[in-house]
Amino acid sequence: MGESGAGVVHEAIGTDLKPVPAAAVIAMGMISLLIIGVAPDVLGALVDERRLAPSGLGVTAMLELISLAVSTGLAGAFLKPENLKLIGAGAALFLAAINVATCHASGVSVFAIRAAAGVPEGLLLWITVGMIARSRTPERWAAVFFTARVISELTTALAFAFTIIPRAGADGAFATMGLICLLGLPAALFLPNAFGPLPKSGEDAGKGSVGAGQTGALPLRGLIALAATVIYVSANGAVSVYLQPLAHRAGLSADVARTAVWASLAAQILGGALATAMAGRVRYLPVFAAVTAGFLVVWAVFGLHPSPLVFIAADAVAGAVALLVGPFLVPMIIEADPSRRAAMQSAGAQALGGGAGPLMAALIVGDGDVHGVLWMGGALLVAGFALIAWLRFTNRPATDANATAS
Repeated sequence: MGESGAGVVHEAIGTDLKPVPAAAVIAMGMISLLIIGVAPDVLGALVDERRLAPSGLGVTAMLELISLAVSTGLAGAFLKPENLKLIGAGAALFLAAINVATCHASGVSVFAIRAAAGVPEGLLLWITVGMIARSRTPERWAAVFFTARVISELTTALAFAFTIIPRAGADGAFATMGLICLLGLPAALFLPNAFGPLPKSGEDAGKGSVGAGQTGALPLRGLIALAATVIYVSANGAVSVYLQPLAHRAGLSADVARTAVWASLAAQILGGALATAMAGRVRYLPVFAAVTAGFLVVWAVFGLHPSPLVFIAADAVAGAVALLVGPFLVPMIIEADPSRRAAMQSAGAQALGGGAGPLMAALIVGDGDVHGVLWMGGALLVAGFALIAWLRFTNRPATDANATAS
């Protein structure tokens, strides 16, 4: 496939996509991950309304994200990339119903309902990651997806913080999310019918061969790359979900925490734009090094009882570096497994990390002091970066060549 022609997404595997189908694919992922951007708002509102304990906040986020991760992983392992229109429409409708069902829920029922939400979310995300993993420049299209997702999350978070939650509480927020999910029904009509099948092995990928199957055990380095993704992402997942309790511990109001959420989302747009510009020009390891340092500084600020302005600014920095690093997880995994089969599990690994972080945090955070989550997040971040650096420095030249060719 040449770089000229009508396609806007030039795929290394399968048919190039025109702008409208590509936008529909991106929309599926935006709907899928909407909860991640607004979770501090909506779950924090449930805590404020005494429908969840502070420790239950982490459990709820964990259950939904792990359910999302498992659903994405199972879809990538067992579903053929066919009938995408039907899958997208059905998942969007199911997710809308689940969001509405969250209204008036409390306690254990919130756990069950939000865990169920992860199933359609995982299917929608599987559609989006299917396009990104097949792209010739996956970091660029991951950055485009993340940036578009953040714009939608920012818009929603602003509406939640200044209008919907103050007037209608958590139920108004979940009802709004249900309406947003219904937008996936018309978008699903424009999805491609199918994606091309992935090659079975790294050797096939290096030769540009497209095999008929996508099954078989992942190579060890691909599994290690996925494990590194889970560990690295879990660090930010653990800290970010406790943003509102951290603000309260610093003597700040819920309004400050909500302002920090939308400031972070606004900064993520900058991070996504920077990642898009850097795609194909910068290797992933320097990006991970800079982002790791940025997170550690931000979390140190959170632990120092900052003023409202400093707290908001620090969370904005965290948002920018979070979106900067996200797209570079995909090329890191592709370098470890050039067949791109591990890359198909990258979104699931990121969601699993996002859920595992709050779970681990819930085990050490009490209803009083939540500062322990900052120490845990720092340890996870450093461990994940060490594993990513090991993969880079032990990479074989042949794998480099394959990754470059793809």
